[in-house]
Amino acid sequence: MTPQAPSPLRKYAYQADPLAEPPPLELAAILDRHRGEADALITVLAEIQLHYGFLARQQLQYVARELGFPLARIYGVSTFYNLFLFDPPGKHKVRVCRGTACHVNHSDAILSFLEDRLAIGVDETTPDGRVTLQTVACMGACSLAPVVVVDEETHGRMTPEAAWDAIDALHDEEEPA
Repeated sequence: MTPQAPSPLRKYAYQADPLAEPPPLELAAILDRHRGEADALITVLAEIQLHYGFLARQQLQYVARELGFPLARIYGVSTFYNLFLFDPPGKHKVRVCRGTACHVNHSDAILSFLEDRLAIGVDETTPDGRVTLQTVACMGACSLAPVVVVDEETHGRMTPEAAWDAIDALHDEEEPA
């Protein structure tokens, strides 16, 4: 018996519309709180990210459908502000300040050092999901420049090695005693 070639129609299998179902309850609650508010888009996106940790494509599609915003506007707003993430963040966030005082005090050297040691770029997460590296325009701690924020802890007068030590200390905290 000779094997039959697969039907060319099989590769075009129908996939259901992901938006055919109503949004998940948590997302629906966020959307319902702001329904009818024309200026609530940033607030809605911030609340979604706070709840889920990032903005998934399907969540943005639900926002467009449920609140009546064009999807292009939602993507325009969410990509304009660097606080919004489109991929799940790592367990720990490391933010290097790029403000004027930090820049003058060589925060670029700290950033380059961390990129090399972590083997990731800005707004990327290590393959193990442990660390996300980000930059911020200003942390408001100019007298401590250069500043690196690890999770919610601000570290001032940093050097590349001191920044790495702060990240390495996270590893020690994660190990059970």
